[in-house]
Parts: sequence; structure tokens; C-alpha cells
Amino acid sequence: MLLLGLIAPVLAHAELSDEFLLGPALRSQPAYDGSASQRWQLVPILRYFGDPWFLRSTQDVLELGARRQLAPGLHVGSQLAYEPGRKAEESGFLARHHVADVDRGASVGGHLEWDHRFGRLPLTLVARLRQHLDLERGVQIDLRASAGVLRWGALAAGVYAESTWASAKSVDRFYGITPAQAPVTALPAFVGTSGWLTAVYGLGARADVDRHWVPVAAFESRHLLSAVTRSPLVERAKNAYFTLGCAYRF
Repeated sequence: MLLLGLIAPVLAHAELSDEFLLGPALRSQPAYDGSASQRWQLVPILRYFGDPWFLRSTQDVLELGARRQLAPGLHVGSQLAYEPGRKAEESGFLARHHVADVDRGASVGGHLEWDHRFGRLPLTLVARLRQHLDLERGVQIDLRASAGVLRWGALAAGVYAESTWASAKSVDRFYGITPAQAPVTALPAFVGTSGWLTAVYGLGARADVDRHWVPVAAFESRHLLSAVTRSPLVERAKNAYFTLGCAYRF
């Protein structure tokens, strides 16, 4: 299940607790960011924190690693993370233009995370660096903020925003078209440069129906930024993600 993909967050307030969550979810998402093709994918809801090990999918990246507390609510850590690929067969546009697949992979890196409550408002801030194990896939840096905004009986809801910076290698591997590839794809050449890759805005909700079962849902709007919007592989600059699932709380 861990290799099936990524999951939208299960809310910031969950990050401030010791919950161990595990379960499946279905997510509607584009074939790749910038694609006009939408598909369904089975993804994990996963969150476990030990001392010092952790495993989670609740911060937009499926990752495992270790972390250490520097001060109350402030942690520094390192992680191994799943990195998605891209398959031409999942996108009619890529298939028509004979664009090569991008393999799935993994990255290593580090992160700094701050969890705090302002009264009844939980807030989580995360800065994370990811270096792909295939060095030709480059580096990405994520900046993320999550906040719980509603608690009404068993129902809770939160909002989040995230932006990702990508190196030139990272942009070029996913969105670049070399002059040698251009005649094959019948698309203009495009050479990637470093810059801000995406901006994400989302809303998540959960219902604590009993002490074990936790249904979750999330909607996310993901926007491609100037680093890639000129790529011929970008059919649309904005994509929607919708996730619905149920986790078991241990």
C-alpha cells in the first residue's frame, strides 16, 4: 500500500496528537500536474510517530524517517520519501505525442517542523528539502502551513497551503522537451529552469465517529507556477484533487 501514492492531509490538529492512523482512501487526481486527464488512485492514510521514528502521509508526501525535538513543538528530522512518476498511458496527450515515461522513485532529505496551538487553533509549519536518489531528478523544497479551523462535535475541519520550489534538473525531468525529442513528440523544445513549481490550497475534514474509525475527506486546488507554465506538456495550469477514505485509529 505504501507504494500506491500520496494522500491529502488528515488535518493539522492530528499532527499535534499521538494518534496512530492507518487506512485506505480513493483519490481523484490528474495523470500528472498540468494534465487534462483525471484518474482514480488508491492511496494510504498513514500516520505514526514513535521515538524517534515516524511514518506518515499527512503532509502531502509519503515519508518515513527519524526526528528530534529541539524545543517544545519544534522538531528537526530526516526522511526517505516516495516520489511519483508519470505514465504516458494515463494521459491521452502524452500517448498521442509519444512522450517518455518518468519512473517512480524516492528522495532523501531533511525537514524542520513547528506544531503549536494558539488557544483552540492548532497550527503546523513545515519546511522540507528532498533530493531525489536519481541525481538527474534534482532537488525540491516544500514550504507548508496547516491550521485547524473548525471543531463541532465529532466533525473537524482544517485548511492548508503549500508551495514547492524545484531545481532546474527537477523541472526539466518532468516538463522538459529536448531538441532531440521535439521532432518525435511534434512539440516545441523546452528547457526547464529553477523556480517556484506549484502553489497548493486545500480543505480537509474528518469525523470521529467512534474511538477507532475516522472517515476523512479533502479537496485540493494545485496551481502550476512560472517555472513550468511555458512547458508544452502543461495542458492546464490548475488541477483539482479530491480524496475520500477511512482510517482506523489504534
